[in-house]
Amino acid sequence: MVELKAKPRIELGKKTNALRRAGFLPAVVYGDKVPAQPIQVSYKDFEKTYREAGESTLVSLDVNGKKFNVLIYDVSHDALTGKPLHVDFYAVRMDKEIRTKVPIEFIGESLAVKNEGGILVKVMQEIEVEALPQDLPHGLKADLSGLSAFKARILVKDISLPKGVKVISDPEETVVLVEAPRSEEELAAIKEVPATEAAPVEVKTEREVKKEVRAQAEVENKETVEK
Repeated sequence: MVELKAKPRIELGKKTNALRRAGFLPAVVYGDKVPAQPIQVSYKDFEKTYREAGESTLVSLDVNGKKFNVLIYDVSHDALTGKPLHVDFYAVRMDKEIRTKVPIEFIGESLAVKNEGGILVKVMQEIEVEALPQDLPHGLKADLSGLSAFKARILVKDISLPKGVKVISDPEETVVLVEAPRSEEELAAIKEVPATEAAPVEVKTEREVKKEVRAQAEVENKETVEK
């Protein structure tokens, strides 16, 4: 288990700015039968811990000798610099299952992307699971090497889970898929359209694209079941 030392904090409100300038991160620890307690941790130590543990690995938080088994529950960042401004530590019970989202680690390389010019679409970046705190994985692996053709995809149910971990996310939901690139004919047709006749370009957000992909995946899954 990753360890992190902390101290009780008396600086509140605007006084925390001075604390940050001194190299400390304002924080709070709370949880089941654990009253909220303001604390402070070293910026340097926290960033190292965050890299190692993320938000799904247990951290042993030592507050002046009193230890709590916690998850890094919420981190507020500066909108301009991205530097952490405040962190919540959630103290968990080791005998009680909890639900949390675990990041997906994409490994391997899709042959459809490498050899055929396919477009890799990562629909999900994390999967919600339930497990005892000590069984929570740091990440779940999605092997892209099996995606060898266009429209090939990996579903939530295809992700291997460690012992003691059960998935909460929809097992039929698409995690990642490969889309076919535009054909030369499609690209040529676009180039041939006069600028005055060209329709306005619709710029879609990443969320809109993912929503369309998920909707299409649901339709295809439904058709498969009906067959």
